[in-house]
Amino acid sequence: MAPSGQPRTSPRGDGRLTHELDPHDRGPQDACGVFGVWAPGEDVAKLAYYGIYALQHRGQESAGIAVSNGRQILVYKDMGLVSQVFDESTLSSLKGHLAIGHARYSTTGASTWHNAQPTFRPTAHGSIALGHNGNLTNTSDLAQMVADLPSDSGELDIHARNLETSTNDTSLVTALLAYHPDQSLEDRAAELLPQVKGAYSFVWMDEGTLYAARDPQGVRPLVLGRLERGWVVASETAALDIVGASYVREVEPGELIAVDEDGLRTRRFAEAEPKGCLFEFVYLARPDTRISNQRVHSVRVEIGRRLAQDFPADADLVIPVPESGTPAAIGYAEQSGIPYGVGLVKNSYVGRTFIQPSQTIRQLGIRLKLNPLRDVIEGKRLVVVDDSIVRGNTQRALVRMLREAGAREVHVRISSPPVKWPCFYGIDFATRAELIANGLSAEEICESIGADSLAYISLESLVDATTVPSDNLCRACFDGVYPIALPEPELLGKHLLEATVLAPDRPLDVDGLAASLAGGGAVDALERP
Repeated sequence: MAPSGQPRTSPRGDGRLTHELDPHDRGPQDACGVFGVWAPGEDVAKLAYYGIYALQHRGQESAGIAVSNGRQILVYKDMGLVSQVFDESTLSSLKGHLAIGHARYSTTGASTWHNAQPTFRPTAHGSIALGHNGNLTNTSDLAQMVADLPSDSGELDIHARNLETSTNDTSLVTALLAYHPDQSLEDRAAELLPQVKGAYSFVWMDEGTLYAARDPQGVRPLVLGRLERGWVVASETAALDIVGASYVREVEPGELIAVDEDGLRTRRFAEAEPKGCLFEFVYLARPDTRISNQRVHSVRVEIGRRLAQDFPADADLVIPVPESGTPAAIGYAEQSGIPYGVGLVKNSYVGRTFIQPSQTIRQLGIRLKLNPLRDVIEGKRLVVVDDSIVRGNTQRALVRMLREAGAREVHVRISSPPVKWPCFYGIDFATRAELIANGLSAEEICESIGADSLAYISLESLVDATTVPSDNLCRACFDGVYPIALPEPELLGKHLLEATVLAPDRPLDVDGLAASLAGGGAVDALERP
């Protein structure tokens, strides 16, 4: 079931949304949020709606929900925020006892309607809908496996197929799962998942069963919750809270879960080798989420305390860069004894817009998102706490703005180590060449952004603040050690399938990819010291 009308895209004409009012200075973006619910007698479409609404921070490009009534699966998805895609009448038309939902930020495949999720596959022996958070590293191998499927694979030749116009890794996994003529979908998943490499938290369904699986490293989060009359899986515990589900546990790395009328069952398809994403603690996850039995807000406050211990400043006021810098700023103020204050006002409605700003508006820069409270900061020596520095443009504009508003000194403290390496597991950073910490020392970055001092928390202190053993964390964006093997550089990239599927006769321009892609497309990362 496709939404009526044309998919909404940005006026840029390339099918992509405008990510920030200044699209040239995007921060790190997460891949997606996934949600699944099996609850006969409940309004599962609305539960899925509120579940992905709670996960909106993980992806703002598109949203979708699939619902089964036991006989058929209906899928509704479109470009935009969850609240833009769905309304009361749409949700009331999605009846059933089983649903999955998805909020997307693209890390493989362009931001287009055909790549919105859940993906859907009708076959002669049942249909499948699937949502994915993460990023796969053997997409090229999976594409070949799909190409090798028998021509009589049982897929129904109807409009919903559209594999030719889907260019994300999720559509490949959906196609491979859908082909199970001589075995159950559950057995097919247990057979296929060990062949899928990279970071993934999958939530999928057929007409009667909810499934979930997490990669053997558990890079991206996935949790299990209990309703009075059913079960829920979600990217974060905050989504469980929103729908009134009680937290049971994390889905284990390498675990496959199935829920149907016979209850919940679980099986292991691979040995667990935990490598949870460290950046989830710093920035990606909601502060009211629990990861590895730690409250994210509490971890971020502790990071701020350690920042104050290791890098004190002689100042009058500690202020956060809202919202992600707030918990660490609270911790810094508590530890240092310097008063905490709100010195910046954030426009919460800026950052996800379909209106491209004019050049005149863009030159206002960060003021579109943040504006200083002059009466709070004038004449003060400030400690400004932020979560990360990617390119440095935002911090440079922020320091300038605070000085113009009367700040005597600006001391910047960052609650993560310098980001020097791109992520291939589901976070869309800048290319390595664009990461300011890749080419400059902290002293040089401090001079570049115009601050009086600059300090980052150390990797060791950050890991200690999480209380998770260092060996159980993926720290690749900070130290360049990738825990899941990566393919050759030419087989990486956000638009790999656009190059190989949509234009198979066009040679893959590796240098062009490295220059033009953000995040997963930074193919030059593996060629640099």
